[in-house]
Amino acid sequence: MAHSHDSTALDLPLPARRHQTLALVLVRRLAGHGLHDARATMLALDAGGTEFRRLLVLARALVVDLARTSRRRILLAPCCAAGMTRDEGLLMAMIGGGGLDVHGVLTDDAGCAIAMTTAHALGDELERLATRNDWRR
Repeated sequence: MAHSHDSTALDLPLPARRHQTLALVLVRRLAGHGLHDARATMLALDAGGTEFRRLLVLARALVVDLARTSRRRILLAPCCAAGMTRDEGLLMAMIGGGGLDVHGVLTDDAGCAIAMTTAHALGDELERLATRNDWRR
């Protein structure tokens, strides 16, 4: 069933912060190329250094949780796209700490907040890495 939010248009600009863009590209790569994508692993290694596993595991867990719990298809742009889909904007809002309202719109299932918990954990890890890597300019 098509919804009014099933647009593949890149309606939104890319995130302004480096750690947010990292999250978006990680999710795009893992969802599009598989959970064991080597480029996603290298991105996590570059950002996290010796602590890259936590970032990579949380990103993988988010992709799996969304795939298992979403009642609708979540539209992602290709990795190199110069903008974000509406769904990606909702995903970034959820990683940034968005609540059940954002989760409900993204997955059509506000009652099952498993993906929201994982998104918040990923957001916390990205904030920690941004502070550690001095990406806060």
